[in-house]
Amino acid sequence: MKQYILLLAFLINTISLISQENYFPPKGSWEVKAPSVFGINNEIINEAIKYAENNQNDGDFDLRVEILKGFSSEPYHEILGPTKKRGASNGLIIKNGYIIASWGGIDRVDMTFSVTKSYLSAITGIAIKKGLISSEKDKVSNYIWDKTFDGNKNKKITWEHLLNQSSNWAGNLWEINDWEDRPDKRLNIDEWRSQVQKEPGAYYKYNDVRVNVLAYSLLHVFRESLPKVLQNNIMNQIGASDSWRWYGYKNSWTNIDGHMIQSVSGGGHNGGGVFINSLDHARFGLLYLNNGNWNGEQLVDSNFIKTSFTTIDSPIYGIGIWVDNYKGYEIGMMRGHLGQYVMFIPEINLIISRFGRKYPAKGIIEITEDTYIYIDEALRITGN
Repeated sequence: MKQYILLLAFLINTISLISQENYFPPKGSWEVKAPSVFGINNEIINEAIKYAENNQNDGDFDLRVEILKGFSSEPYHEILGPTKKRGASNGLIIKNGYIIASWGGIDRVDMTFSVTKSYLSAITGIAIKKGLISSEKDKVSNYIWDKTFDGNKNKKITWEHLLNQSSNWAGNLWEINDWEDRPDKRLNIDEWRSQVQKEPGAYYKYNDVRVNVLAYSLLHVFRESLPKVLQNNIMNQIGASDSWRWYGYKNSWTNIDGHMIQSVSGGGHNGGGVFINSLDHARFGLLYLNNGNWNGEQLVDSNFIKTSFTTIDSPIYGIGIWVDNYKGYEIGMMRGHLGQYVMFIPEINLIISRFGRKYPAKGIIEITEDTYIYIDEALRITGN
């Protein structure tokens, strides 16, 4: 699959996760420091940037075309939410919260696809922090009493199952059946329709319909739009710009207390999802680097974020976060269709936010080799 925008941003921090020595940029500005202040060789940084610039995506700039092409094997697939033409390469390198290098239009807004799932995961952490959800292990049917979780297996689904892609929810949401999402190409449509539903927690299956069920459920828990929840509980506090947006589908409106509110999507599979610039994305990554704490204020439950990096029903997927082990480092990743990543390396308090090239031919269950090139460069910059 081709990627639409190339963004490399190394968010590097060598002190404690919530140390007050960290710099947290205020809204509308971000302090710049020379790499030499941190003992970093500028030539190494320039090499990393050069690699990023020389490996830009060669796919179509029109993401509507790229989405339809990428999911052409799915029956009835169509665009239901907004899309946007991608931009050219841009990025920034951040050390201890300070920008030490940048290039391109870092304030340009672009689609983030399934990186949106990590924002949705953070929303769940907010619900737990506020006491709206007692635990991610609670059954969702105890909170959502409409027909969404009817059925002997659907009613057993927990918030954790929805977050770690093991819910095996069966049904139709926004006129899309669960089995339409990334179906097994070895089977035919009649076999897709007649597959026996598996027990929740027994089988991992990356599925956007089920993630959208999570978004729908959280909307009913908060009783207000999730973009507003994100804005009022995270984005305002971390000083994000006013340019980011979070969209759902043209048909994903639901009645909440007499008001029609759009239920947002957990990615850009059918359009929609979070649209954001690299600066704001970097701020969100900096929040995760600091374990949900921003300049002394705990915005997201810290235990929830720690749990996000723990695999339960899949060896590669935690709570809205992909995980991997590389050169002895545990790595967590926010990851989206067409190859964008925000990579976390907690042992050395390091993040790489990179919107890159493509997935390997073997599919979404693996990680591209160029991803490790960026990680190697990050380790080299920090002397690890």
